[in-house]
Amino acid sequence: MTEQPESRDRLTRWRLILGGKEADGLTGDDGQGIALTEEDGRRDDALSALYDGQRRAGLGGSSPRVARWLGDIRTYFPSSVVQVMQGDAMERLGLRQMLLEPEMMRAVQPDVGLVSTLIGLGRVIPEHSRETARAVVRQVTDELEERLRQRTVQAVSGALDRSARTRRPRMRDVDWRRTVAANLKHYLPEHRTVVPERLVGYARRSTQVEREIILCIDQSGSMAESIVHSSVFGAVLASIRSVSTRMVVFDTEVVDLTDEIDDPVDVLFGVQLGGGTDINRALAYCQGRITRPEDTVLVLISDLYEGGIAEEMIRRASDVVGSGATMIALLALSDSGQPSFDADHAAALAEIGVPSFACTPDLFPDLMAAAIEKRDIGEWAAANDVVTTHETTKPV
Repeated sequence: MTEQPESRDRLTRWRLILGGKEADGLTGDDGQGIALTEEDGRRDDALSALYDGQRRAGLGGSSPRVARWLGDIRTYFPSSVVQVMQGDAMERLGLRQMLLEPEMMRAVQPDVGLVSTLIGLGRVIPEHSRETARAVVRQVTDELEERLRQRTVQAVSGALDRSARTRRPRMRDVDWRRTVAANLKHYLPEHRTVVPERLVGYARRSTQVEREIILCIDQSGSMAESIVHSSVFGAVLASIRSVSTRMVVFDTEVVDLTDEIDDPVDVLFGVQLGGGTDINRALAYCQGRITRPEDTVLVLISDLYEGGIAEEMIRRASDVVGSGATMIALLALSDSGQPSFDADHAAALAEIGVPSFACTPDLFPDLMAAAIEKRDIGEWAAANDVVTTHETTKPV
């Protein structure tokens, strides 16, 4: 007699509740064991990590693993179950006690991993603990901004200056050092002078915005560290007068956080790690905000695991490039080494002129400078030992 789907579903639920080993003995009406599908297997892993610490390593003390787990549960469980599991994680990971006891918090070294965990927990953090959580996030983002601000401002401002150079400057705008260097072959020894046949200078700087930068950031659990760094860079870029910076985050929905961009903490508490991914929808939103393509740099920060229509995503990215905008796909913006990503989508983007690679926070300012100056990003990547997806299909 063939087992009914309802019976099999009920047994699968019991299998997930009981966990592995002993539960592997569950059999259906057909006498066969309960085999989990790939998706149910991931649900089982997420449950085991939280509730079966003796059998497995559990979530342990690894903040990056916790952040990924927080993203996974939003993908594989309904919101009502996610809230219960997040609440249990607060207790089992000791985070509730840490947030309630300032002396314990002082004993912990805040880092990007801890921030990723806190923003992943998001709405289940008790109201009276939110200020403590925000203080931890503030400390980490302040330290990152102190480390990265000067380099970013110098790189981007310098790129804007160089892109504004002209060979027909007014006298007050001549860059004499570069003019002399460019005309050394016209040196007249008898007059001990250089004849400046070609002037190098700056175009008149207008008061309008010279570049538009759009940071389009994937909220999936694996991108947690990238989101932390992106929030800091967004705040720094927004402080540069000649640049207009927009910050967009997405899962299956798109949220524009540009109004909060000045404060990385507000940005981070406005994201929701995990859930599905619709890159095509996010690109459609960003495409609709591009007003001056030639002066726009769109940075898609995503592992490219598309849950929407992949062909449409590639077509839309091609339209962005075809409009004259510069588009870059960062598979990760972090120090965590080789990211996991969809190699097929990365290669498809590379073929239409969207270079795809991972980038460390220390290299990001130079990358933005290269993009603003419209340099060849592939050549920039090679010069900085960054492996792009057109060179290899392996994780970079």
